[in-house]
Amino acid sequence: MKLKEIYEIAIKRGLRKDPRSKAAIGKVLSDARKEYGKLSARAKKSFDKERFKHPYDDTRILHGDLTRDVKTILIGIDMEVGELVLADRMIEKGVGIDLVMAHHPEGKALAGFYHVMGMQVDILEKLGIEEEIGKDLLKERMAEVARNVSAANHMRAVDAARLLDIPFMCVHTPADNHVTSYLQNLFDRKKPKTVGNVMEILRGIPEYEIASGKNAGPFVLLGKEKDKAGKIAVDMTGGTEGSQRVFPRLSQAGVGTIIGMHFSEKHYTSAQKEHINIIVAGHISSDNLGLNLLLDELCKKEDLEIIPCSGFERVSRR
Repeated sequence: MKLKEIYEIAIKRGLRKDPRSKAAIGKVLSDARKEYGKLSARAKKSFDKERFKHPYDDTRILHGDLTRDVKTILIGIDMEVGELVLADRMIEKGVGIDLVMAHHPEGKALAGFYHVMGMQVDILEKLGIEEEIGKDLLKERMAEVARNVSAANHMRAVDAARLLDIPFMCVHTPADNHVTSYLQNLFDRKKPKTVGNVMEILRGIPEYEIASGKNAGPFVLLGKEKDKAGKIAVDMTGGTEGSQRVFPRLSQAGVGTIIGMHFSEKHYTSAQKEHINIIVAGHISSDNLGLNLLLDELCKKEDLEIIPCSGFERVSRR
């Protein structure tokens, strides 16, 4: 399979699992074109035109010939300079690595990943929070994330890939869309009555079972296992955590239990006041689930060899 094909399939599958409507996704692409149209000629030269094609600013080919044949992928959650040197060392030892794939964004995908957070407005709207309220809640948080990212040395790993000439890409939101869709459909179908029932379902998923054996499995952050689960919302896509001010709105919308990858201390403090059950499924374990579901789709076309590292473990459902 060509490098370009892997990228395009990841995008295509991510779109299929996207919680937004086709119209909402189309608007994001249209807005990107409008943004481009208002720029000066000089600014247009540096505009990332991939934003015209899909809404995943955190998913990019960062280095490599698009026509490169790929049979073996070294893949992990965080693939940085150390992992690229590891790949180079493995190649020296005769391991035929054709591509290094990261889940978390690097390079330009890291610098612009806060753009994907806009999808959280549509997710909140589906849960019963009006669009304008969702935008207001998210605006401050997006600006905060943008400021934090702006200070990062985001090209370190990409520079290492370029100097070692190792094809390098990252796939973030398309994978996160998979885990969100999978879990939300699972809970909608099984309709667990209590928080304990929710935990039983999570523990039965291989990625979370593996994580539990490493003291990194799901746990109840707020609430008790005997508590009623109520309406369950899976919050695992949209770039990163949303606004801490969202919890009162979710409570008013009738959400009884939120399942997320992780929650900051500020989010925890805010949620405490709203009597909502919160379950931390686990960050790396949830990333594993999303990547595995996406890789199952990729491997349908061609049986790629996957070498897991950096917190990733391959679980195939094919």
